[in-house]
Amino acid sequence: MKFTFGTATLSLALLASTPLMGGISFSRNAAAQKPADTQSAVLIKQDVIRKTLENGLRVIVVKDPLAPVVTAQISYLVGSNQAPAGFPGTAHALEHMMFRGSTGLDKDQLAVLGAQLGGSYNAFTTENVTQYYYTAPAEDLNIMLKIEALRMGGLSLNAADWEKERGAIEQEVSRDLSNPIYKYVSELQKIMFDGTPYEHDALGTRPSFNKTTVALLRKFYETYYAPNNAILVISGDVDPAQAIAQVEKDFGSIPRKDIPKTKPITLKPIKAQTLTYPTDFPTSLVTIAWRMPGEKSKNFAVADILSDVISSQRGALYGLVPQGKALMADFEYVPKGEVGFGVAIAAFPKGQDYKPILNEVKQILQNIHEHGVSPELVEAAKRKEIASLAFSANSITGLASSWSTALAFQGLNDPNEMAAAYQAVTPEQVNELAKQILNPDEAITAILTPENSGKPISNKGYGGAESFASVPDKPVKLPEWAESALKKLNVPKESPAPTDITLSNGIRLIVQPIHVSNTINIYGQIRQNPSLQEGKGKEGIAGITDDMFKYGTKTLDRLAFRKAVDDIAADVSAGSDFSLSVLAPDFDRGVELLADNELNPAFDQKFFDIVKQQTSQSLVGLYQSPGYHFSRAITKAINPPNDPSLRQANPQQVMKLTIQDLNDFYKKSFRPDLTTIVVAGNITPEQAKATIEKYFGQWKAEGQKPDLNMPTRPNSKSSYVHVPDKSAVQNSVALVESIGLDVHHPDHYLLNLGNEVLSGGFAGRFYKDLRVKTGYVYNVNSDFSWSQTRGSYSISFGADPDKVSLARKAALKDLTSMQTASVTDDELQLAKASLLRSIPLQEASIDGIASRYLTYTSLGLPLNTSHLAAEAYYKATAAEIQKAFQTYVRPKDLAQIIKGPATP
Repeated sequence: MKFTFGTATLSLALLASTPLMGGISFSRNAAAQKPADTQSAVLIKQDVIRKTLENGLRVIVVKDPLAPVVTAQISYLVGSNQAPAGFPGTAHALEHMMFRGSTGLDKDQLAVLGAQLGGSYNAFTTENVTQYYYTAPAEDLNIMLKIEALRMGGLSLNAADWEKERGAIEQEVSRDLSNPIYKYVSELQKIMFDGTPYEHDALGTRPSFNKTTVALLRKFYETYYAPNNAILVISGDVDPAQAIAQVEKDFGSIPRKDIPKTKPITLKPIKAQTLTYPTDFPTSLVTIAWRMPGEKSKNFAVADILSDVISSQRGALYGLVPQGKALMADFEYVPKGEVGFGVAIAAFPKGQDYKPILNEVKQILQNIHEHGVSPELVEAAKRKEIASLAFSANSITGLASSWSTALAFQGLNDPNEMAAAYQAVTPEQVNELAKQILNPDEAITAILTPENSGKPISNKGYGGAESFASVPDKPVKLPEWAESALKKLNVPKESPAPTDITLSNGIRLIVQPIHVSNTINIYGQIRQNPSLQEGKGKEGIAGITDDMFKYGTKTLDRLAFRKAVDDIAADVSAGSDFSLSVLAPDFDRGVELLADNELNPAFDQKFFDIVKQQTSQSLVGLYQSPGYHFSRAITKAINPPNDPSLRQANPQQVMKLTIQDLNDFYKKSFRPDLTTIVVAGNITPEQAKATIEKYFGQWKAEGQKPDLNMPTRPNSKSSYVHVPDKSAVQNSVALVESIGLDVHHPDHYLLNLGNEVLSGGFAGRFYKDLRVKTGYVYNVNSDFSWSQTRGSYSISFGADPDKVSLARKAALKDLTSMQTASVTDDELQLAKASLLRSIPLQEASIDGIASRYLTYTSLGLPLNTSHLAAEAYYKATAAEIQKAFQTYVRPKDLAQIIKGPATP
């Protein structure tokens, strides 16, 4: 669940250290058939092979031919709950050390392999499960399996590596301690689950990491990391039988172990209390939390449906938003193995009294506690939850995650068992659970109040030349089994072109038939640039216009429209970006509703006044928040004074906007000849064209098409800004500058390739020098951003105040070295391999395919740009990369923006 206010986004599931359902949740952005035949329509037969090896490793292989990509997820059934007393972060620390090498594969080889595979590989730790996952080209499955087998069979675990990793993991702790939501959720867990392992989250604490030794980590590893305590899920374009054979070859000889039994937990009674927290958010928040069943509970499906009903846009809680009583209102359910909690949350303007909105939320939940919920909303929630399983096949990683969730996190045999559990839920069960858990005597209330940012402090720059001691680099020799498979570079095979046509009214329609599930998705984008399209004094009207689409159409009011969407269990979103997710049989009705929402919005005066008021109130808080000052300082650092990008809405001016301003902006900026629609799924181009023309064909553009490209800009100069943030423990740092290049210049491929040398995951120079060798940071990223007329470059990291200067110096050393010397042959080969092999991964989900097409059309690029990029990367030389960095990158002009405590 995400809450967005201007530039600030909050998410309990993402900001808490332990991911919602292990980082995996049943999507609420799904669609379904009507109640009578939902289950038969959704539970399509999948090509699945299962096998349990003699040593106890459970293996599931699910074939999904969506793209030539494979995902492998190995879940160890151990987490922070099994940590020794006083060392709550043991499982998390071991997760980090799993990337520090094993017998037959040292840490440098592992880092190089991770980059060369070109995919994503990482891990996360929860209370009961630690999962490691790889996504890479399907041809590299054997490499991925070999890596995991070596890590399961014999981790290196030496003291020197732990000392380095301890520094990085402590930076991760600092990052999360700087997050008010993390601190709130941590305290909530202590209250909810006092006396059980769940009172601690999976992150761990600095004092415990300071006491942690390699001997403790080794004992934990040797106790719990065993094949009979793990589940391996593989999904993608693979032969299941061959995959099973490869697993047996790599894992079969690893011995099983006697795993200690998990001790049962006893929950103590909860007494109602109220907590208060200062935050750096732009708005105030009230929350009310209750203890709920865990994901392994027999009542999990009931609890999930109850959560869906409470958070429904047809429900009373969300209804506070259109009534103008809250800026946002929602309910989130966070299950954690044997236990869980639910949180009702509402946002209101900074500076207002919290009591009225808190009383409103209390009354709504009390009414559900006493009188239950609507049976109609229960059925709608069931349809959506069941239908979400059909959409898992639309992502290779999502498909693997649905199986990992079912088996490792929920203790089920099959994702379809979850569907059956949802199908069996009755309104009576939901009401009984609501009566049980929504007890006001057990509610934990919290008030989160924003604190103003201190005034940003700036000067001309941090200036001065930097000097660095040289760090010798050595080539990394891969094991023979990896070298032979990965040493050859190839330009990926070009994907089949989609159907690409322009309708008579100017809509560009791109259709990609994909027959992996009986679903269809629409992704639409109307190209806009509010900085150029909003009239003087009308700033903010673009955002208000997008918000107004939530309030129904000229034919269906807000509730009637949401009911129509729920009746087919679709997901519809309208605005300058619009979308539809629906099962194939309901495609026509889904497009009809989408078009009605997009082309005939109600734009009711009453709701306009509410949205206008909410926007103004949100801006008042936003403009005082540290996050705003941080992002604003970045924008100002790379743009000249009076640049269109610096325009912003004024809270007082927003209140002067009229409904006529809204209609004028809509008429002028929502044009079919600026619109791209991508249709992907189980459909033919002919069917897609006919349906889109049927409902969008009467949409006409008036007047001249506007030029939406920003003007070119001069090179930015060095500057320094520090944004105080009282709630932060760690500093957030951005080093930024404009680049005199745009996306159409071929040299931008050279800069992208060089950036892969710098920031290409665990093998990148930044990661090695700022984390692996020094422990200055937990993560560091760099990126070139391109538009049709502009470019920019940024380096970002989080560090403790005393490490900011050291991390910046190390980053600038690495950046400068790109200009003073050619990248090595090994670095160039690795960067090319990473980018070339990552290109097929862009097609590993329907969302990814559509997103790529929309990005290319918005930038004026051909739809086969990824293939053109691959050819450019393949041909690039070290000398060309060095020259590009010499020509366009200016280390001395990098602006430095810091948010957080004062630095030494």
